[in-house]
Amino acid sequence: MQKKTHPTFSIPNYGSKHRKRVLPRWRKQRGIDNKKRVKYAFMGAEPTIGYGNPESLKGVRVNGNKTVLVHNTDELKMLIDKKMVAGYDVIIAKSVSIRKRIAITEVAKKAKIHVTNGAYK
Repeated sequence: MQKKTHPTFSIPNYGSKHRKRVLPRWRKQRGIDNKKRVKYAFMGAEPTIGYGNPESLKGVRVNGNKTVLVHNTDELKMLIDKKMVAGYDVIIAKSVSIRKRIAITEVAKKAKIHVTNGAYK
């Protein structure tokens, strides 16, 4: 099964198109005269519950694997001991230093686990 596609949800009237510091991310329209809030078709799609993916596909990466957050080598070794390596990708936590990130990456490499944001020499 594959994840659904959806249109890009643009923000109308968020300011000048030449203003680069305002990112084109979604904001709920709240003005009383806003045509997007009234759901005029020419204004484009709005995020609704119908665009959601099935529960079985939530948290699944493009390669079909789920992700596990790891903070140190002990957590990674615990995953290896539980035989949870198949079907999982490892994400190293943001707060982990480069030295420990290299150590986690080496342990994962030996166990043939894919690390999404590892440190490679």
